[in-house]
Amino acid sequence: QVQLVESGGGLVQPGGSLRLFCAASGTILSFYTMGWYRQAPGKQRELVATITTDGYTNYADSVKGRFTISRDNPKNTVYLQMNNLKPEDTAVYYCNGNLGPRAYWGQGTQVTVSS
Repeated sequence: QVQLVESGGGLVQPGGSLRLFCAASGTILSFYTMGWYRQAPGKQRELVATITTDGYTNYADSVKGRFTISRDNPKNTVYLQMNNLKPEDTAVYYCNGNLGPRAYWGQGTQVTVSS
């Protein structure tokens, strides 16, 4: 059974940093294109960043220059380093893994940016 488990969320002040973790079990992440998505209250889920099996990355314009997605295949883990956080980054962040027609989601981790 494939499971993605996110961690690392929390409350942070504007301008602060957080690092999110997505750990996989039941599969090998190196085969997957991985992504981070987020959903704020009353809004649709949106793409934050993706990373391919070859390490190519893509970011939403709203997070470019502030967020970095990376992967550690031996550790079966994907990361999202978030710097210079803004109140509008407040959302539940979800890890996603795609392999062909198969897509898996984690349960989400809450990120709140507030003073």
